[in-house]
Amino acid sequence: MRHLLEYAVGWGVLRTLGLLPRPASRRLAAALFQLVYWLTPRLRRIAEQNLRMALPHLTTAERRETCRGVYGSLARLLAECSHFPRLTAANVSQVVCYEGLEHYEAARAQEKGVLLLTAHLGAWELGAFAHALRGYPLHIVYRSLDNPRLNGLVNRYRTLSGNRLIEKKDAARSILAALARKETVGILADQNTLPEEGVFVNFFGVPACMTAGIARFALHTGAPVVPAFCVWDDRAGKFRIIFDRAVKMVPGGDSEQDVQQATQQMASAIERRVRQYPDQWLWIHRRWKTRPPGELPLYS
Repeated sequence: MRHLLEYAVGWGVLRTLGLLPRPASRRLAAALFQLVYWLTPRLRRIAEQNLRMALPHLTTAERRETCRGVYGSLARLLAECSHFPRLTAANVSQVVCYEGLEHYEAARAQEKGVLLLTAHLGAWELGAFAHALRGYPLHIVYRSLDNPRLNGLVNRYRTLSGNRLIEKKDAARSILAALARKETVGILADQNTLPEEGVFVNFFGVPACMTAGIARFALHTGAPVVPAFCVWDDRAGKFRIIFDRAVKMVPGGDSEQDVQQATQQMASAIERRVRQYPDQWLWIHRRWKTRPPGELPLYS
């Protein structure tokens, strides 16, 4: 019963927002997330703690403003997702623009497949969706939602532009197959990882466990890793899909040290963009939950 109710609410929200003109959709989504902001004090406390650790120079007021910005960014993401059925190759440029596309093109030209390194920054779902509409379909690695009905709804929206999905559980074979076909795979790599699945990196000056899988895939196949993000550009009044230079890898390297160094570079690439757009990153996530051996928990 609970799953059915969650699905009905999710479908209703997406449908309602999607029927409205984009400006009205964004305003309504912003109002909804203002309510969510006040209804989630635990998440606000997590954001406050993360910001104190990662950006200690911020004042209390600035931390609060950044946290509010996170909810505002999620509202924009929801509004854009609701409009996926209306987005086409002909009109997508009204919503997004590009920066650094040449870095992605150079990576594709190597014909080894491409690993897009991305994060829960800005409108990550829109970035993948719009990139496919521009003629660059990709495989999206995702984690299934606990609610199968809601999971199906979200995935239907994700694949409307031609993208394909790879479930995170047991994803290795599908990722390697896609790279062997010289295709692109997008992976979110900014969330907490279990010790057996990752390595510790310096992230905002605090040890954080990050997935080592991307580095292992890249070192094994030679596929370039290109950091890619989709952020809201207030000046342009639209979203900006940004591609950075490919992460430098040790040719033929596959030692644990090579994996560690490559993963650290990826963490640094994400950190640079989060510092640039701090109010668009998911500070409400317990990013530093996994601690190195012997360290006390950071979250209560």
